[in-house]
Amino acid sequence: MSFTVAIIGRPNVGKSTLFNRLVGRKLALVDDTPGVTRDRRVHPAKLYDLNFDVIDTAGFEDADAASLAGRMRAQTELAMDEADLILFVVDARSGIVPDDRTFADIARRTSKPIVLVANKAEARSAQGGMLEAWELGLGEPIPISAEHGEGMPDLREAIVDALGAERVFADEEEDEEVARAAGEPLVGEDIADPDDESVPEYDATKPLRIAMVGRPNAGKSTLINAFLGEERLLTGPEAGITRDSISVDWDWRGRRIKLFDTAGMRRKSRVQEKLEKLSVANGLRAIRFAEVVVIVLDATIPFEKQDLQIADLIIREGRAPVIAFNKWDLIENRQELLAELREKTERLLPQVRGIQAVTVSAETGKGLDKLMEAIEKTHRVWNRRVSTGKLNRWLEGVLAHHPPPAVAGRRLKVKYITQVKTRPPGFVLSCSRPDAMPQSYIRYLTNGLRDTFDMPGVPIRMVLRAPDNPFASKAKKR
Repeated sequence: MSFTVAIIGRPNVGKSTLFNRLVGRKLALVDDTPGVTRDRRVHPAKLYDLNFDVIDTAGFEDADAASLAGRMRAQTELAMDEADLILFVVDARSGIVPDDRTFADIARRTSKPIVLVANKAEARSAQGGMLEAWELGLGEPIPISAEHGEGMPDLREAIVDALGAERVFADEEEDEEVARAAGEPLVGEDIADPDDESVPEYDATKPLRIAMVGRPNAGKSTLINAFLGEERLLTGPEAGITRDSISVDWDWRGRRIKLFDTAGMRRKSRVQEKLEKLSVANGLRAIRFAEVVVIVLDATIPFEKQDLQIADLIIREGRAPVIAFNKWDLIENRQELLAELREKTERLLPQVRGIQAVTVSAETGKGLDKLMEAIEKTHRVWNRRVSTGKLNRWLEGVLAHHPPPAVAGRRLKVKYITQVKTRPPGFVLSCSRPDAMPQSYIRYLTNGLRDTFDMPGVPIRMVLRAPDNPFASKAKKR
């Protein structure tokens, strides 16, 4: 049976650096600026022979509960409630400050086992801070350097001593049997090639990865909280609250869903600070990892230039896009605006004609089921496969009705078409002189595929290829 460890402490003591060290990947944003982390992040971790879940938290700050810092502190307190063990991190270089003493008292009141971690202990000035750490009354401080990986064996021993060997070294074989009995895939078993073509039928039982993207303050985090039915992610009227790309697990109608919250994406010219650049890069990585990407638009100011650039990025990445017009509860003339939004969607996003667009209100919870149904429908289309026989019968009719134009006095000949991949649907068209084929005719074929085989709202890839010349190899031999 696994256990959960929460990493807490005041801002800028190295909590996220330690989190990245334990999970073995640079998942959490790290910067010299205090208060980079805002939401709590959970991820499987490994420390030598110990396997557990670790929670990265925002820095503890003594602030009003209604302020942003106060809401961040509430998230950290929730993490302590979820944890079996608390790693209380202090900065050995700067020593103990009043906030450390205040938060040590709060951690002690949880009655959870606490391991005192003195980070940045590689510095020459760290010895004084190590001695001061005894004043917190949390036991012997464990000197480590999260950045350089020093002191990890001592941290491992401290965790075992705090929780007990029986709790830490649970029977792994028993966990494996329980997981198999529950029908849940073990680690590694759910990893598959995203372009695997071996199973043409849509599997509605497989986990679904969904990313929420959009401009700052569009309501992405609030929308995820509405799905979960709890204040899992930090929200508020301030723009740009989310910095890290946070993933949370959810269950919808018996199907496992992984939701990714991302930082708001402003225009590139406005992104100047290093921290915001890192946040946007994290969001782009979440888009590439997701299957369906929900473009969250503010219904009061929809289709700004940045919204269209975000949508274009998602389409070029080949993800399955869905539009959510959020803050619908603030709209007065709903029918009039709805007709206008439909017209703009078709006109401004012709490359994914028929894209699913749903009006929602994350604040009131209206439209959430419709949004999830649109997501699943789009995901089905994104995975759709059409047999070669059906494609070529369709192509035969198209060529008879509207053959490709002549280029430089020579007619272009189209041989056959076949689907070579899904996610998104990709087709190969065999024709003479692929370079001479007009883009307008390729768009005509793509739209014909979309209409005939019911593939609305997803990118369609079309690759042109010249047929093999059977005489080319003989010419080479001579």
